[in-house]
Amino acid sequence: MERNQVAALLAGAEGYQSGQEMSRALGVTRAAVWKEIEALRRAGWPIESSTRKGYRLAGPPPSLSAPYISAQLSRDSLFAGKVLVEPLVDSTNTRLKAMAAAGAPTGTALLAEEQSGGRGTHGRSFLSPRGDGLYLSVLLRPALTRLQDLLTLTGWVGVAAREAVERASGAPAGIKWLNDLYLNGKKLCGILTELSFLGESGEPDYVVAGMGINMYQTAETFQSQGLGHIATSLALEGYPVQPNRLAVCLLEELDKLVRDFPAKREEYLERYRAHCVTLGRRVRFDGEGGPQAGVAVGVDGNFALLAAGDDGSQYAISSGTVNML
Repeated sequence: MERNQVAALLAGAEGYQSGQEMSRALGVTRAAVWKEIEALRRAGWPIESSTRKGYRLAGPPPSLSAPYISAQLSRDSLFAGKVLVEPLVDSTNTRLKAMAAAGAPTGTALLAEEQSGGRGTHGRSFLSPRGDGLYLSVLLRPALTRLQDLLTLTGWVGVAAREAVERASGAPAGIKWLNDLYLNGKKLCGILTELSFLGESGEPDYVVAGMGINMYQTAETFQSQGLGHIATSLALEGYPVQPNRLAVCLLEELDKLVRDFPAKREEYLERYRAHCVTLGRRVRFDGEGGPQAGVAVGVDGNFALLAAGDDGSQYAISSGTVNML
């Protein structure tokens, strides 16, 4: 009997379940059920028991749990039954891309407790210590006719991630163009979307959208990595969050995104602009003639950043690095 089967029964129940009911559902003895429940308790699961009622889960488990996360999602969620949790991967995006190439279904969600080679945009490394962050990638195959729609997906994911963080923790995170979440002027989350094309036709095949959210890092952790002046975590800013709760909120918002994409572009653009902390700031960016500086004045219909350059030119920035000054 899989321990995950007992965990799934507990996580999916609204109240108490008797040992007899659980043993019947799993086709095992009550003693076998009790043994697995005790093992879950030793792992920190808050399981309450009553002589007359049986067992119930009093709250989320302390560490990421695929059965618990799956049980909290609606049955018609794109990610229902396709949530995977690994203790260690090189990168959730890298691993999920390999799984996609091997035929993994759309809606596969991969979470890791730690990444040994977390990646950000432009090949930058992403600090991913065990237990301090939430590292999640999802596999999407949106039904699209325009490549231009796919190229806006990073902006959409930024909106979904920001909503999920606020729902789960109460933190009023903002979006730094294009693919970071900021809190109190420091980086809280990085987002990386990667598009794969079919070899023969050149048509879009799938998208892997990944994110790493800082949950519990301390000031000392960031300072030891030379990041104390630019990075922060939810706990450090006074918004501690339960990792399973955050994972559920992220998958719920991403499920909504898939249903909305691309028809509700204007709604997501409005939300993106409302929470974009880059707007109104002086920025440095790469122009046609080299590095430029100016003021970020807007976000266009394709999520490109509009900047008024100090040289008098107007710029629409769709890629590259933009630094706030």
